[in-house]
Amino acid sequence: MQVILHEELSHSALHDEQVFKELYREYFVKLYRFAVSLVHSRESAEEIVHDVLINLWKKRSSFQEIENLNTYLYVSVKNLSLNYLRNQGNRIYVDDEVLYNKTAYCTVDPESVMISKEKVEALNYFINNLPLKCKLIFKLIKDDGMKYKEVAALLNISVKTVENQLVIAIKKISVAIRKSDAL
Repeated sequence: MQVILHEELSHSALHDEQVFKELYREYFVKLYRFAVSLVHSRESAEEIVHDVLINLWKKRSSFQEIENLNTYLYVSVKNLSLNYLRNQGNRIYVDDEVLYNKTAYCTVDPESVMISKEKVEALNYFINNLPLKCKLIFKLIKDDGMKYKEVAALLNISVKTVENQLVIAIKKISVAIRKSDAL
């Protein structure tokens, strides 16, 4: 889909509203989850992602200069999120719904449907209780399908750190699952 959008944005469909809708549909949820994990506010995250997508659309005539749309969008969301946090100063706002809604970050795939509801809730609980960096890296790779290199560039860390954090996340989740199965 990314290749198709990239080609459509950079060629004859520059003013096609349908292309923007496809772009929005393809990226909004993934970028939104990422923004929420950074700013801890659903409303602010939604505004940030909307701003990024609108800004991309406004600059679509120079779209050929963007080598990797996925990375470009994630970096844009990260930068706007950091600007938002900087502008907040010392005020920290955490949306209660984000804290208590375990499904805010997780998506359901066909395999999860086969697992009992309790197992899915337990797995979401274990993932959401990972250390922040582990959780973020785990979700970017497993939920959003990003490559290690992309995550490293996005978070300004080494690929080795991404690998190590993912290993830590998987080990912690595995241990937690084994412990819960033993109960």
